[in-house]
Order: sequence, then C-alpha cells, then structure tokens
Amino acid sequence: MTGPARTLVVEDDPAVATVHRGFVESHPRFVVVGEARTGADALRLAVALRPDLVLLDLHLPDFGGLDVLRKLRHLPGPPVDVVATTAARELGTVRQAMAGGVVAYLVKPFTSAALRERLDEVWQRREDVRRAQDTLDQDEVDQLLAGPRSAVGRLPKGLSGRSRDLVREALVGLCGVGGVGGAATRDASAAEVAEAVGMSRVSARRYLEHLVTQGYAQVTPRYGTTGRPENRYRPA
Repeated sequence: MTGPARTLVVEDDPAVATVHRGFVESHPRFVVVGEARTGADALRLAVALRPDLVLLDLHLPDFGGLDVLRKLRHLPGPPVDVVATTAARELGTVRQAMAGGVVAYLVKPFTSAALRERLDEVWQRREDVRRAQDTLDQDEVDQLLAGPRSAVGRLPKGLSGRSRDLVREALVGLCGVGGVGGAATRDASAAEVAEAVGMSRVSARRYLEHLVTQGYAQVTPRYGTTGRPENRYRPA
C-alpha cells in the first residue's frame, strides 16, 4: 500500500467521533477522510470516498450498523476493511459482525492503544495481501486467513494470559471502578494486587507494567518522605 490508509469514521455521537478521529490520526499510517452520523451517510460517503477502512458503530439512528456492513460488501471495487466500534456486547451481534467480515471488534469504551493495535493488524494484513502472488499455495492461504500476529498483543516471555486476566480483574476490584464516567476511585500498589491474586509482588508488578504498555492500566509514582517512590496503578 502506498500512502496512508484512508479511513471513514461512522459514529452518531459527535463527541465520540472526535475522539475516534484523534485515535486514528495519531497513527502515522492512517488518515480520516470523512465522518458519517447515519447509516445512509456511511454508504453515501463509502461510495464517494472509497475508503480503505471503516470504523463502524453498530447503533445508528436510521438503520443498524450490521445492515451497513452487509451493504458495504455489495459495493463495487476492492472490499473495504471494517472495524466494529460499538457498545453492543451480545453474542448474536458479534457473530453477525464476524459473518459480515469485520477484521476487528472493539467494545466501547476502548483506549487509543487498543485501537492502535487493531490498526497495526489491518495495515499488516493489507500489506500481506498486496505482496501476495495471484496464485497461492496452501501455506500462503493459511497465513492470510490466520491474519497478522501483532507483536503488541503478545505476552512477554514468562507471563500467562490467565494470570494477566486475574491481575487485571484484581486491579479493577481494588480500584473501585464505577465512579463518575466509570473512572477508578483509587489506585493500588503491586503488593496489594499480589495479595489479592495470590502471587509474588515481583510477578504482579511485571503483569501490571505489561497492562500499562497495552493501555489497560495507568501508573503514577507516589513520593514518600524517604526512599524510592512507590508506583501506584489504576485501570485506564
């Protein structure tokens, strides 16, 4: 692919659309070429602008995002990549979105880091397709169907997905998420998280730092009267 990937943001809430635009345009390989507030506008702009990627809200005021997804698949020209960006969590909705060919499904609210990871994967997939030969062998077909393996999503050596999830759940529980705007009401130390999960403080700190790099947690040093500052964590 030459030049940045042209992106259409489909979102009925102007404030959320502005946030998502900012997330996309912070990525050097993507640029927003338009915004749509309704399903009808999304299809009109998709025809007019021919975007490479659509960020698609599934709750729209005129007709559903899943209908938009189905209609996008019937437009002439190369198929557009679609990332669902929605508050819809129902299994049936997720399955319909998968059947419609979304390349990713992000549940709101999500972080800039989470979207950036998906954008990296979209870019890599498009590059893989661009470099592919007209005729593929079985290994090449399998690779394209499997999709990119983003380095961002990999766990560092020695960490497990199950323990990471337990640390994340403990952090949410300790920090009392549910305040104004869903924000954490306090923070927690690695020692507190370690005690809640039942692991060593060193291991808990490794998982917490990994969550920080993934955009799922924030860290703030707290300075005491003596000694080194203590890092305090809270969900992002």
